[in-house]
Amino acid sequence: MKELNEIKKDIYSSFSDIASSIGYSDIHGRIIAALLVSDRKLSLQDLAKETGYSISTISLSLDLLEFLGMIKKIKKVGDRKLYVELQGDILEGLKKAFILKVQKNITDSLNSFEDYKEILKESKDKNKKKVMILLSTLEEEIKKLDNYINLLSKLKLP
Repeated sequence: MKELNEIKKDIYSSFSDIASSIGYSDIHGRIIAALLVSDRKLSLQDLAKETGYSISTISLSLDLLEFLGMIKKIKKVGDRKLYVELQGDILEGLKKAFILKVQKNITDSLNSFEDYKEILKESKDKNKKKVMILLSTLEEEIKKLDNYINLLSKLKLP
């Protein structure tokens, strides 16, 4: 039978893998896991101890999690420490993180395609027309993906 510490490590690893799979740092997953396992507010120092990351690294990572609505930072009266607690729906936060990441990639790709088209307009290359057609095809597909992601962002989770 697994010991409690091994189970905790597995939980941290699972959330780390989930964060990494949607393009974020594993520290984000480990912070969420630490807060879930503890089932209470944790100080930055406690999070550092639980995750193995430095306080400064955790502090930077909390900004994204707070933006996604997954955590809340708390200052207690008379206490200089910063505390963190889970907030909202974790699945909704992961959905938002995934959608933001994909939307950024879509925007970056479409911007790059526009730059490539400008370069190709000036090009004398014999394959210019073929590359322009390819860019247009890719652009159409990425715009379809963008529509799909926009629909996905409006879906309510069960």
